[in-house]
Amino acid sequence: MSLFSSAFAGSAVHVVDGDTLDVNGVRYRLHGIDAPEAGQVCAGSDGRNWACGQGAIRQMEELVLGKAVECDSRGQDAYGRIISVCTADGIEINALMVETGMAWAFRKYSVDYADLEDAARERRVGIWQASTDPAWNYRAHKWDASLSDVPEGKCPIKGNINRRNHRIYHVPWSKDYAKTKIDLERGERWFCSEDEAIAAGWRAPLWGK
Repeated sequence: MSLFSSAFAGSAVHVVDGDTLDVNGVRYRLHGIDAPEAGQVCAGSDGRNWACGQGAIRQMEELVLGKAVECDSRGQDAYGRIISVCTADGIEINALMVETGMAWAFRKYSVDYADLEDAARERRVGIWQASTDPAWNYRAHKWDASLSDVPEGKCPIKGNINRRNHRIYHVPWSKDYAKTKIDLERGERWFCSEDEAIAAGWRAPLWGK
């Protein structure tokens, strides 16, 4: 495993969401896991829903902020993010997110964390308190539901320009998707995929602190 990037305690580490980090300006997608999306809610053991997407972000912040973070490189995904196993003060982040029930093992791509996921499910912690759609199903459902409200029934990603003139795209499962409006006269636009939005100069929202 070759080290790709590292950051000492207090340096530039930013939590994008429950499975994505920026370290010294480089974006890393954590290998082998899939955390709840920022706007996702999960069923709780008490029968009420809880904000599991925001919970995953808070958990990630507790793990990495103020710590020495190191990430390796295992190639890039379709969005140009580095696929990585990251550690904070020497403790593996990917594994802890699954172990604490704040992320699923992304078995479609890797079974590295399958045993940890099985143990978390047995303990009924985090996302395993009650039956909840995994993040990949949640994204698929949100995408399909959004198509009825977009031009020509396709390309549902909203390319918004905020008050600071930052170009930010919102996917259908984004926390602020419903309240984001597109004004074509301001240069805002619709995208059919995240990689198309990124190539055009838009970025994903930042949900962490």
